[in-house]
Amino acid sequence: MLQALMETTLKRAKGKFNLPSRSEGEPQDGWMLADFGDIIVHIFSADQREYYQLENLWSKGKVLLHVQ
Repeated sequence: MLQALMETTLKRAKGKFNLPSRSEGEPQDGWMLADFGDIIVHIFSADQREYYQLENLWSKGKVLLHVQ
């Protein structure tokens, strides 16, 4: 499921906004990242999301979209 989410994210960002991208991580690791320069997209499994709690780490950052 994480791989499908990543592929869709990269495809839509390129198709709709022509954003160059770079991705990191493997689905079996439970965490994948898409880097669009000024925008970073984190895709987590439920376990990894609970472990990292990025909302607390980046509490002063602006959340544009939160999908769960």
